[in-house]
Amino acid sequence: MSKKAKYILSAVLFALFILLAVLLKTVDVAPIGPEGTSIGLSHLNVMFRDMIGTNQDVYMLTKIAGIVTIGIVGIFAVMGLVQWIQRKNLFKIDRELLYLAGLYFAIFVFYVLFNKVIVINYRPVIMPGDLHPEPSFPSSHSLMGCVVMGSAFMLVKRYVERDALDLILRAFCVINMLVLVLGRFLSGVHWFTDILGGILLGFALLLIYSAQLDGIDEKE
Repeated sequence: MSKKAKYILSAVLFALFILLAVLLKTVDVAPIGPEGTSIGLSHLNVMFRDMIGTNQDVYMLTKIAGIVTIGIVGIFAVMGLVQWIQRKNLFKIDRELLYLAGLYFAIFVFYVLFNKVIVINYRPVIMPGDLHPEPSFPSSHSLMGCVVMGSAFMLVKRYVERDALDLILRAFCVINMLVLVLGRFLSGVHWFTDILGGILLGFALLLIYSAQLDGIDEKE
């Protein structure tokens, strides 16, 4: 896929994400959540909730996968910090890592935006230790899974020279992404539309990063 096509597809996915958010605030809104919280596209979400139920074992698995994902963020952060110290110039850090920092910052911005400023939906369950349902759209674990594991998948071949290790690490990226996205859905701690929103936004951001990597390759 060309760099231009990636930017266009990213814009389409982001537009679909915005459309989904608008639909959730305006279409088929009903007080079906804990404490009577109102949820958009309620019939669709209830259908999946009743079909899936809740599974604490799967939920714990996604928590572990989430910790692993944060660890991967830490690994790339350390790589960037080491390069900064060695090269003594922030802008001499590999552009792959500088763009990656921007990608991670975008995740943080969207997390704050939809958890503190614009609350679209609340979880279908009250989590242990919480007194009230938390904001749940988009699923932060699904978003992280797509963006962090997807970008790691792209970067492995740039920093790992051994083919066998490259294959193992890239397979791990895919597996951990699936655990986060599918596991979060199957655990029942999110509505279906929360997961869908995380996927749409995640791949919209990921395509922008992929296009940026293409730009680096073109200059080299």
